[in-house]
This record gives sequence, structure tokens and C-alpha cells, in this order.
Amino acid sequence: MRSFAGRDILSLKDFERNEFFRVFEIAEELEPIARNRQNTDLLKEKTLVTAFYQPSTRTRLAHEAAMIRLGGQVTGFSDAKMTRAGDFYQESIKDTVKMLEFYGDVIVMRHFQQGAPAEAAKWASVPIINGGDGWGEHPTQILTDLYTVLREKGRIDGLKWLAVGDMRMRTMHSLGYGLTQFDCPITFVSPEGQRLSEEMKGEFKDYGLNFNEVEHVEQAIADADVILVEPVVQPDYTKSRDEREGDVGLTPANYKITKDLLVNKAKSDAILLHSLPRMDEIPPNVDITRWSRYWQEAFNGVVMRMALLALVLGATE
Repeated sequence: MRSFAGRDILSLKDFERNEFFRVFEIAEELEPIARNRQNTDLLKEKTLVTAFYQPSTRTRLAHEAAMIRLGGQVTGFSDAKMTRAGDFYQESIKDTVKMLEFYGDVIVMRHFQQGAPAEAAKWASVPIINGGDGWGEHPTQILTDLYTVLREKGRIDGLKWLAVGDMRMRTMHSLGYGLTQFDCPITFVSPEGQRLSEEMKGEFKDYGLNFNEVEHVEQAIADADVILVEPVVQPDYTKSRDEREGDVGLTPANYKITKDLLVNKAKSDAILLHSLPRMDEIPPNVDITRWSRYWQEAFNGVVMRMALLALVLGATE
């Protein structure tokens, strides 16, 4: 197995099956630190730089919390407009990361341009972690989701997945790539105009993903062991910030996961994931049902980032 030390985390296309399980193993070892709300000194001499060109709550703060839990330091920006990377100068990714690499030992980047973290990795001498790139990928989120499933179900192989939402989303792309390494058929449900592109379907087929598409969540929910939901009412991920005003619409019934739907159609032991934030696709009364796991997912997001930071910074092997 390849070493993670010094490695960029850009895409789940880069991951081999045994590498997933190595990351999960380290996450499980570090999980008690976060669960007990403790800090350790594993990365006490290291600094994380966050370079976020798009808004973020969970991804940025989970990485920062993970670094602090491991005893490290954090610096960076959460609004590129307040830096020379996003003001009048529109500094290039190359110039920005060539500066940032001197300020820390690992960089987590979120960017509205697909491929921006990969471009940064060409120029940086420190590891780059992709925190979401436009309509590209979001590898750390799907690693979190897979770890959540493993912890909740005790396995990943053999589980049937249902993915509901906008298939242009970076999470959906990383999900497809990730599941190619597991025996997990997946059904995608999305509105017209938000379905998998022919290019993406072709790529999934090339990677051996077992998938199909249906038009209504009720057509597939009864067989699902894992239900992963994202909004179909979406911002434009190609922009640094989407500030549309007025009514942006509500979620059509075909793509909502309601309490009644779960009670009447879903498996009693299915689990429901959502990376958040949500619109109205999962009503609040679902939160306290036996299916919901999105709060556990949020906790695991810190644990997963702890594992990745420890691995890429060589604190564990």
C-alpha cells in the first residue's frame, strides 16, 4: 500500500480499496479523542492552512477542529474577497499556494473552479486536501459518509445505496468513485436537468460502478440500506458565493424524504445520510427517527479529518 505521508487528497479516483480501510482504521483509533472532547499532541508542531474561496460551515470547521484536537495550529482564510486571491488582483492559484506553503504544513482548499485543488497541488510542496471544487469532487465528505456507514452497519460491502438529489454535485461524483471499490449497487434519483451527465455515466461504467437511475424516490427506497440525500435546490457552485434573492423554490415530492415515506416504505434498519446544509428535502421531524444519522455524520466528519491530517503529515503510517 502506498504511503499517505506527504500525499495530496484530491479525488477518490486515486484511492485503492485497501487505502479506504487504512483511513477508516486510523479514524477508529483517533475517534475516542473527539468523542471525549479531548486534545492530544500528535500534531503539536504542525500548522493547517485553510484556503476557502467558497462558504463552508462543516468542511472548514471540521478540518480546523480536527487539527486542534490533534494539537496543531490553524491559520487561513474563509472569504477570498478579503485576500489578494479574491480582490482586484485576483491572484493566481500558483502565486497564492506558493505563499501559503510557507505558512503551514498542509493546505485544505475549497474553490468554485473545478480542478483548482489539483492545480494547487502542482505548485505546493505541502499536501493539498480538496475541500470541494466547483462541480468536481468532495473526497473528504464521502470518506466521512463511508466511515459512518461502516460504524453504523459494521460493513460497506453488500449494502444497497440510494442517492437522491442533484447529480451535478461534487459529493455525488465522489460517492460514485468511492463505491467502485465496494460491492454496493446504487440507484440515483434526480430531477431533469440535474441527472448524471453522459460523460459521468461513462466514467462510472469504466470504473465498474453498479448503478441505475429512476425518476421517483418511492421506486427505490424499499430496497435501500443507505439513503444519501442532497438538495435539488442548489446554489451555483461555479461562483464564489451565490447570493440570489427571492424564492428559490421548494423540493418536489419525488425527491423528499419524509417521515411518512420512511415509516411506510423504507427498511426499518436503513440509515439516512445528509452532508448538510438542507433545504426542505428532509423535514425536521425526521431528525429524531431511527433512520437519521446526519448528526453522527457531522461528528464523524471531525474524526475523518483527524485521520487524514495524521496520515498526510506522517504522524501515523
